[in-house]
Amino acid sequence: MRFLFRLFIILLVIAVAVGLAGGFFGVHFANFDYWDYHGILFLICIAFFPRLTLLFSSVPTGGVLWWLSWLFAPRLLVAVLATVTYWSQNPILVGMAWLVAIGGESSEKHIFVQRTPWRESAKGYDSAKWVKSD
Repeated sequence: MRFLFRLFIILLVIAVAVGLAGGFFGVHFANFDYWDYHGILFLICIAFFPRLTLLFSSVPTGGVLWWLSWLFAPRLLVAVLATVTYWSQNPILVGMAWLVAIGGESSEKHIFVQRTPWRESAKGYDSAKWVKSD
């Protein structure tokens, strides 16, 4: 139930953002169907290995912002590309891309920060050998 509520909220926010971008800024969204160009294997690979899939697949590359997104937040790049390309035909799939992007990026960063060796070994100033705790 919680998943469906989050999906509904994300779809609502994306729909408002797409409407505003198309109405006020004249952004043109493509009218492609995901299933005409890709299959389930691509969907699994882009969810679990976004950098490799973006690099070695038929996804078009861009300028400096594209490469910075590819380097620092590849799941968000996938969600943005999915929104621009497949929103009109597959809004549920785009919503799931945003769920994976938001959940995947935040959990990846959390795990990286919590499980790096230098974070586990650093216990603070009091753990230094030359500090006496009498």
